[in-house]
Amino acid sequence: MNGESWFCARVFARAAKHGVRGLVSFADPVPRWRTTEGRTELIKPGHLGIVYQALNFDYLGRSTRRTLTVLPDATVLTARAQAKVTGGERGRNGVVARLVALGAAPRHPDEDPTLWLATALRAIGARRQRHPGNHRYAIRLGRTRGERTRTTIGMAPGPYPKPRLAVA
Repeated sequence: MNGESWFCARVFARAAKHGVRGLVSFADPVPRWRTTEGRTELIKPGHLGIVYQALNFDYLGRSTRRTLTVLPDATVLTARAQAKVTGGERGRNGVVARLVALGAAPRHPDEDPTLWLATALRAIGARRQRHPGNHRYAIRLGRTRGERTRTTIGMAPGPYPKPRLAVA
């Protein structure tokens, strides 16, 4: 933890020197699992943001709950990425290439993009997962205590989330 706090102190000081007065960060509590060749593997354990707590960030509750589209490689296909495909927007080719690399059939130019996306997601085994929202943390930055004190955070801080202990 010493190395992390030293590093963060240096980053915060440099950011403050350039006029940054606050930082917001998120901790994703939901683990991600990848299934390959019949094996399920933990890619990312969920976390509560213990390092933010140790660095004295304010806990500001959770971000918005939503349903995620989780791909077989344990990454999330965001709603924005899906909208690029269905809306024919700039950046859609990268999203299509990503899904094709995971095993989806290539999209034909005359194919309805909404129908193709639904078929592609089903074909690669994407799944929908409810997400309770990430833990939101914020810290005030400033070159002096006065600058930090004058920085206003527009949300009320609350108690830090703690791990649930298993009852035997």
